[in-house]
Amino acid sequence: MINYIEEEHRTIFQTYKRLPLVVDKAEGCRIYDTEGNCYLDFLAGIAVNALGHSHPRIIEAIEKQSKKYMHLSNYFYQPAQIELAKKLTEMTGYGRVFFSNSGTEAMDGAIKLARRWGFDRGKTEITAFSGGFHGRTYGALSVMDKPLYKDKMGPFLPNMKISGYNNPQELEANINQSTCAVILEFIQGEGGVTMAVPDFVNKIFELKEKYEFLVIADEIQAGTGRTGKFFGFEHYNVKPDIVTLAKGIGGGLPLGVILSQEHLADVWAKGSHGTTYGGNAVACATGLVVLEELENGLLDKISETGDYLKSKLNEVMNQFPDKVLEVRGRGLMAGLLLSFDAGLLVEELLNHKVIANACSGKVLRLVPPLLIGKNEVDEFIEALRLSLVQINLN
Repeated sequence: MINYIEEEHRTIFQTYKRLPLVVDKAEGCRIYDTEGNCYLDFLAGIAVNALGHSHPRIIEAIEKQSKKYMHLSNYFYQPAQIELAKKLTEMTGYGRVFFSNSGTEAMDGAIKLARRWGFDRGKTEITAFSGGFHGRTYGALSVMDKPLYKDKMGPFLPNMKISGYNNPQELEANINQSTCAVILEFIQGEGGVTMAVPDFVNKIFELKEKYEFLVIADEIQAGTGRTGKFFGFEHYNVKPDIVTLAKGIGGGLPLGVILSQEHLADVWAKGSHGTTYGGNAVACATGLVVLEELENGLLDKISETGDYLKSKLNEVMNQFPDKVLEVRGRGLMAGLLLSFDAGLLVEELLNHKVIANACSGKVLRLVPPLLIGKNEVDEFIEALRLSLVQINLN
């Protein structure tokens, strides 16, 4: 019998800190390992499996489209691609769509789109924010300040500035007539499920009016309904010029999206940007299922379940005030700021057959499938309480 952990160590670059289990199958909100253990999944492939694992409509869409064709390239008009683009524009109010394979490719494309728009205007500078995470390609890394992901891999793209998150004074000092775009996660995922404060967001759009730059919203993790609205920025009553999506939009398959307002429709000429795999027909077919499910009542359910989760997390915080310092997030994008390394809690939760994730050092990140209900929340909360009891701070 193959020892998969030993073979992984022998054959694959050791860039991931994997959980110590070998997965056999997954269904709904559950993951099963090869030893027969069942785990409640509050990670969902890092916010990817919006409809959980092996959702019947996702499987049906994959089978139906794959029997027609799986890949043609973007030399052809493809119904699955066009239907998904149409649905996205109808649901979001954005005018144009570009499909990629991933979130980092969507962000790189958004940077290119903004830079092309700014070129004829003499605008070349892009400002992003501390704590942000936008992907692993060079464009995305250039607008991040995380040393772990960047050390000894430069130089990065020029004319990129990193400003303090939720710091309007520092932002104002970094903006001028050369500013091409500002990139913002309205709710930072990897950055600790940290939310932009309204005054900070208002300052960005106030400066946008003054200096005429573009606002790029990174909705790769917070988008596709995770916060109870389709976009995280909808909680702030603003509308960015460009939006990047990925993760949940593909329902488990690789799919990224750039959305733009109509005034940017002609910025790219034919051939100025492209991708071989982006907009793959099978991924677009599953993406359409995700949007239809959100449209058919799932968005309302996310808000309801998210409110219930938050209330239960607050109860836990009150029960363990020395260990849980803050409850963060919206909808089914939640975080617990802890007084200790969140990795310890991840390990203890795994002992109670629950999968979660640590980010930003002391934050437990919770991004379960969007279709979980109160029963799964209660199950998670019970495991969380038992796990916190087991952790000794001395």
